[in-house]
Amino acid sequence: MRDQITGSGMHSKIALEKGNTTVDGLRKFNVVMAFFHLVQGVILLSLSTDFSLPVMSYFLEMNTVTNKLNPIPELIFHLRLAPIIAGFLIITAIAHATVSSQWVFQWYSRKLGMGANYARWIEYSLSSSVMLVVIAMLVGIYDVASLILIFSLNASMILFGWLMELHNQTDKDVNWTSFWFGTFAGIMPWVVIGIYLFGAGNGDGGPPAFVYVIFGSIFVFFNVFAINMVLQYKKIGPWKDYLFGERVYILLSLSSKSVLAWQVFAGTLRPV
Repeated sequence: MRDQITGSGMHSKIALEKGNTTVDGLRKFNVVMAFFHLVQGVILLSLSTDFSLPVMSYFLEMNTVTNKLNPIPELIFHLRLAPIIAGFLIITAIAHATVSSQWVFQWYSRKLGMGANYARWIEYSLSSSVMLVVIAMLVGIYDVASLILIFSLNASMILFGWLMELHNQTDKDVNWTSFWFGTFAGIMPWVVIGIYLFGAGNGDGGPPAFVYVIFGSIFVFFNVFAINMVLQYKKIGPWKDYLFGERVYILLSLSSKSVLAWQVFAGTLRPV
């Protein structure tokens, strides 16, 4: 039985058939990706040390001697990095397993036929935002309010991706408004992280070299996600097929999370 779904904004028509190798292959691909993410998360968690970083507050307090308000640093708790890093890998594993499950896959494939994958944006809004919080802490951003804002801004950037796909199912011409709003929301956490990273002392007085490598490599990955979206909507080369772009998203997700996880492991979590 043939079910054709047309997404006018993407100018896409994807025929979904029982036994269609493209759609069935994507389902199997998600199962494999769920396995890779889950195994990495379990291995990293089992091998890692208890390395942690502080989460601080800086509430104002009146200094009765100087009669001025001063921010007072207070430790809220120490955050272990290994469970957080394993967490974003496991979140992704759960997402891949969910969309390939019997109950969700029909909805997933139907949305793909319309040029959208809302499950992707839900997962990214959590996993990539956690990734960015980890990077922020590695450069010395410990303030709890700043970390919440970094998480929220990145999640907003991802959810603008959802709106991009939602709006362009109905618009004849591609509407880039959500893309540019998302770009603004997404770049600001990197500006803040960059200020802390490059404003720190050099050599023994600043962040170790692996933190600079993490900043550069993950920043590149985040931008390649945006490039993938542009190529999809410009319909350049193999990106004329929306499912090709979907596979690229999945591979970028695996690559970026794996690179960050094992760079942090090598720099801070591996047993001495």
